[in-house]
Amino acid sequence: MLSRLLAAAMMALPLLLAQAATAKEAWSAPTAKETAKETGKEPSVAQSAARERQKKCGAEWRALSATEKAAQGPKWPQYYSKCVKRLKQQKA
Repeated sequence: MLSRLLAAAMMALPLLLAQAATAKEAWSAPTAKETAKETGKEPSVAQSAARERQKKCGAEWRALSATEKAAQGPKWPQYYSKCVKRLKQQKA
């Protein structure tokens, strides 16, 4: 009886692993390009501008040293907030 149970478990293992791999692929988040293709919409001007500001601020943040980061604001959200305000004022 125990050997039959063990054999059944060994036969079911590959099926469970295959199902887990398929489920993982099904739940992956879509990229922006995939979403745009599905909806047929392009990002708005405001969304594109916000994305550009985020990229510029991110590049600036990565370029700062640890001491400069501490002086600017110890964490990304604080730095990002200041950076966005600064970029908006420069554009206006």
